[in-house]
Amino acid sequence: QVQLAESGGGLVQAGGSLRLSCAASGRSFSTYAMGWFRQAPGKEREFVAAISQSGGSTDYADSVKGRFTISRDNAKNTVYLQMNSLKPEDTAVYACAARNSYGRNLRGGYVYWGQGTQVTVSS
Repeated sequence: QVQLAESGGGLVQAGGSLRLSCAASGRSFSTYAMGWFRQAPGKEREFVAAISQSGGSTDYADSVKGRFTISRDNAKNTVYLQMNSLKPEDTAVYACAARNSYGRNLRGGYVYWGQGTQVTVSS
């Protein structure tokens, strides 16, 4: 079991940057692959980025590749999403997720979810 809490969301102008954090409870953070997902009003939840347990592998949605960077600090039980060059279409609720399974495909299989944090990018 793991509980996740996101922070760092807010309002930013297009072209700006924001860093999201996801703090996890427990002692087993390093056994969880972590992902970021987002959902805009009226739209399906979509994959944004993910990182493997060790941090050795990452994956990004094409829409954010080159702009967003996912990282983790296992000593702090925290995963981050650095978002640069933000666009209005990035506006969404961003949630982090965890899974304790291993595999090359990092886009699915997430079991535990945070409540989400709102990111709004103004034009």
